[in-house]
Amino acid sequence: MDEEFVCRVEAVASNIRRVVVANPNVIKMCLLGLICQGHVLLDDFPGVGKTLLAKALAQSLHANFKRIQFTPDMLPGDITGVSVYNQKNGEFEFRPGPIVAQVVLADEINRATPKVQSALLEPMEERQITVDGVTYKMPSPFHVLATQDPIEYEGIFPLPEAQLDRFLLRISLGYPSMADEMVIMERQQYVHPIERLSPVAGAQDILTLQETVRQVYVDDLLKKYIASLIAATRGHHSIRYGSSPRGSLALFRTAQARALIQGRDFVLPDDVKALVEPVLTHRLGLPPAAQSREESRRTIIAEIVETVAVPGALPNR
Repeated sequence: MDEEFVCRVEAVASNIRRVVVANPNVIKMCLLGLICQGHVLLDDFPGVGKTLLAKALAQSLHANFKRIQFTPDMLPGDITGVSVYNQKNGEFEFRPGPIVAQVVLADEINRATPKVQSALLEPMEERQITVDGVTYKMPSPFHVLATQDPIEYEGIFPLPEAQLDRFLLRISLGYPSMADEMVIMERQQYVHPIERLSPVAGAQDILTLQETVRQVYVDDLLKKYIASLIAATRGHHSIRYGSSPRGSLALFRTAQARALIQGRDFVLPDDVKALVEPVLTHRLGLPPAAQSREESRRTIIAEIVETVAVPGALPNR
């Protein structure tokens, strides 16, 4: 695999780390989602740098950036845009909403009602919006990075299953360590580092990576391994419903992207195993009575990974 691709991704990741003090793997995951033409859900507490990460990503790529601050009183038109009557020419003109951008931050997405959340379904899946019967294509590349507050917070509307399934990855920044928190204070003592961040790549670089990732080789045995992992989520006794076929496609594509950014033109079983949790945790439906659902999901996924046989090896007993 051409080292140019590896260097390009590393340059963007390093640029983001100049602003965002976080686990490098989380930043790589955000880039991985972008390379796969997927969307990323950041599930975390307020104030840990989710919004800053989205801004730094867009700025590093010299991409058009829009932010949508979700609130309970929003309407779908506040996201997609509206048609306004122009008295001068006697015609309706479409005024696009903030969803029409290359990098979109859907901030605190679970503070909006399900009706408003559903306005994201079409653009996230089909990369288009339909307003008053007219369809408008989204810009390219198009990437939604959404943040959501913990379910324990007040004024939260849990994301419906159809919305969650449209996110390629679900990740978390987590609280910084004491050393990292000191770095954050030092960096922002005089001026915020985001103000000095310069682009290191462009939209065409991302489009090239999105095309290249599809050429990464995936052996038939690995395809069967992915299908087996997905099947195991559907037959597990503790799961109400398992992953959809969109989950297997997500695991397939993200494994290709992980191989690409590590300089390989073929996928290894370790690529798949490393991505099972961020790809599948939000695609599993647990019974309403399940205690600590998030922890239960991780436990179930870990169990599935341990029991499903890796190509060329025997399953753990």
